[in-house]
Amino acid sequence: MRLLILLLLLLLLPLLFLLPFSDGEDLIEQTCKLTPFPELCLSAFHSSPGSSSTDPHDLPGIMANSVLQNVNQTLDKIQQLLNRSPADPETEHFLAFCAELYIPVVKYNLPQAIDALSKGGLGFAAYEINDAVNAARDCEKKLSVASGSLLQVSDGNKLVTNLGAVALAIIKLLLNDF
Repeated sequence: MRLLILLLLLLLLPLLFLLPFSDGEDLIEQTCKLTPFPELCLSAFHSSPGSSSTDPHDLPGIMANSVLQNVNQTLDKIQQLLNRSPADPETEHFLAFCAELYIPVVKYNLPQAIDALSKGGLGFAAYEINDAVNAARDCEKKLSVASGSLLQVSDGNKLVTNLGAVALAIIKLLLNDF
């Protein structure tokens, strides 16, 4: 997956310099076209206030905040399901596993990534965002063997994974002299 994203970026990066950026909206549209999930990228930016009047170096921070928001929503759903009773022990175990993965992401990884992005620390931010993506993937793997309906958590995992991929793609664009 990483190789595919990297190859896609290497093929599309030269086109970036041919694109006219007349305003923030054009910047967002053209940037999102270079990510693995362009429609999701556009949706995330459009739901973020003030993102249309931004410069390229603000884009990863906006996307990292979107990842954090969705991790929080997924963790909230996990905690709601854990608080329901009675839950079967197997489902409870899977949900607790996912909560343990997401709590450090919410408390440490993504806030540190957002802080690093505000200071220009793209490499460290990418590392922290990748941890969030890995937590979502690990949770999803565990849920894939769970019995019962945990669709809302699974949907949250997929959204976090995809938003994280978008954030990482934007960071890579900037690291390659966007």
